[in-house]
Amino acid sequence: MTQAASSQRAVYWGTGRRKTAVARVRLVPGTGKLIINDRPGDQYLQYQEALLASVKAPLELLGLENSYDILVRAHGGGVHGQADAIKLGVARALCEVDPANRGPLKTEGYLKRDPRAVERKKYGLRKARKAPQYSKR
Repeated sequence: MTQAASSQRAVYWGTGRRKTAVARVRLVPGTGKLIINDRPGDQYLQYQEALLASVKAPLELLGLENSYDILVRAHGGGVHGQADAIKLGVARALCEVDPANRGPLKTEGYLKRDPRAVERKKYGLRKARKAPQYSKR
């Protein structure tokens, strides 16, 4: 591919985060392939249909599931956290494709970053909130 041809190809970026997982998502016009960290998406997500459906949900909402290839670099967290991070990244990239996509994605909640994360352990406690057993005498 020449330099001019590669610059003509539209690439849309979106970053998603969930817990400690971070996913940098690229949407490239294509046939609907999902590549995560240079591996096929179904293999990377351990053939879990729920995770695959979750990742592709923003595209399916807009009817674009066969219009874009999803190329992802994900790190941190586990498979579920990364899948949710990818979903957010895909939704954000779709907003770059067409600002009109923002409305439907927002009403379905795909643009909302889930703020829940592991709470830190505090000194004097066994875990984040679990206190040592109380002894009256």
